Amino acid sequence: MPGADTTRFFPGFTSEKIVTSGATINLVKGGSGPPLLLLHGAPYTHVSWRLVAPELAKTYTVVAADLRGYGDSSKAPDTPDHSGYSKRAMALDQVEAMLYYGFERFAVVGHDRGGRVAHRLALDHADRVSHVALLDIVPTYYTYTHVTLEFIQAYFHWFNNVRAAPGPENEMMMQARGGTTDVAREYARTQGTAENIHAMCEDYRAAASIDLKHDAADIDQKIAAPVLALWAKTGAIGGIFDVLAIWKERAQTATGKVLNGGHNLHEDSPDEVLAELTAFLKT
Repeated sequence: MPGADTTRFFPGFTSEKIVTSGATINLVKGGSGPPLLLLHGAPYTHVSWRLVAPELAKTYTVVAADLRGYGDSSKAPDTPDHSGYSKRAMALDQVEAMLYYGFERFAVVGHDRGGRVAHRLALDHADRVSHVALLDIVPTYYTYTHVTLEFIQAYFHWFNNVRAAPGPENEMMMQARGGTTDVAREYARTQGTAENIHAMCEDYRAAASIDLKHDAADIDQKIAAPVLALWAKTGAIGGIFDVLAIWKERAQTATGKVLNGGHNLHEDSPDEVLAELTAFLKT
């Protein structure tokens, strides 16, 4: 998959594809200083970090990567247990990509699905993670074990996307649209392909199956690195869950706050996100 050059969104960054033991990870890298990994949410790509990554690169060596199955990263083969899209496998991809650059210990910031990968990464590779920032999520296991009508109504896709293929895939293909801005066109370039849509559904199917088994097995393990939880004032998560209280149960140390904007905080309120990340990463 040749992909496209997205460095136009990241001045001074370079683009690369890293072959890991389980995938080929597409990413951009820039800046200098301590290493910092940025992981996007669904259905987006590393391009979602374009408003904050260049500023962070003034202080950190920033790696913004496409998750396995998303953007121009490779897709995993289908398996009955959806293990190719387990957050454990997706986290290992990112660890190996960072190790490719010699980064044995790093901070990680994850939004949405990327936050779920960051959560698993911090549990499975605790010695490699210095800080974890999680944007607009609570743990997957908590959501599926505390389902309410409000959650179903706000996160209908969590249930729709896990139906057997190709039902949800066909529906999303019919709804796929282009874009009028450069960013929208770049998102549409990958979001509207059959392989990316199927991979995203497999990500959700894994979350509702194999990921829950992994989470249940280490439910008492707390994240060792300090955690920053940020959630959206106009998003659904903060209205349904006590976000900070939940993360305090899953981490040794957790702080956090609500920010202006919607679910895509780093696109809606980049200055606020930057301020919080900058202060947190210095601790």
